[in-house]
Amino acid sequence: MSATAPIVAQPTPATDTRWKGYVSVIVPVYNEAAHLDELLQAIQASPVKKEIILVDDGSTDGTRERLQALPPMDDVTVVFHEKNCGKGAAIRTALAHARGEYVLIQDSDLEYDPQDYPGLLRPLEQGKANVVYGVRPDRPERGLRFFLGAKLLTHLTNLLYGAGIHDEATCYKVFRRSLLSQVQLECHRFEFCPEVTAKLCRMGEKIEEVPISYQPRSAVEGKKIRHADGWMAIWTLIRYRFLPRARWMKPKPELASAPDHSDAPFAVSFVRLPPS
Repeated sequence: MSATAPIVAQPTPATDTRWKGYVSVIVPVYNEAAHLDELLQAIQASPVKKEIILVDDGSTDGTRERLQALPPMDDVTVVFHEKNCGKGAAIRTALAHARGEYVLIQDSDLEYDPQDYPGLLRPLEQGKANVVYGVRPDRPERGLRFFLGAKLLTHLTNLLYGAGIHDEATCYKVFRRSLLSQVQLECHRFEFCPEVTAKLCRMGEKIEEVPISYQPRSAVEGKKIRHADGWMAIWTLIRYRFLPRARWMKPKPELASAPDHSDAPFAVSFVRLPPS
């Protein structure tokens, strides 16, 4: 990783001013019917300019029916995968619809508080960074297995990439979309986090960090990450440390405001775009 601080990416002159300052909140959803209304209300209540992109990843508990029953809303996009493909796949599908200047990843399980959005966006808005991670409180009560696993991934990231970060596995990752659109993603499940971290570090990006609140959820309550995902995360960090950048870099887009529909190879069965 280059020791030189990267130049903060700026929108091209062709950027659609309609979306300048907006954040595209990407929400992968799988079997969250019980929490869906509360989640959507919490995101809408966050005091930032935003669009919301919900991707249902093959839910079987009534989540799809609840999403279909929602009235059309300005700046809310709903997409259904034909079958369960994974969190990373849902993020890639959502990115094909994103229009905001920034992209923020929001889990659907209510562990993270959308009231933290302003603090997460501030370093981007001030031009101090292209990438911001939200650092969870360093407390083991979120589950010893998850706590130690997250610590291991963070230490491995710092060892391999010199990232100097404190919470690699955090859900709250925010990017300047013009930067993220230069990265070809390959993830399907929870390896999105180590993949995007590894690739941005290889590009010389400095990851800014801000503290966030966190209310952990147990596996009994529906937490979906498993042991196998931890091993995949380790392999992903190691793999992208040595894979040539030419294998996953895309040309810099001419239009920072144009969604990239080429990076979503997963079959969808339903799409509802905002009415406006």
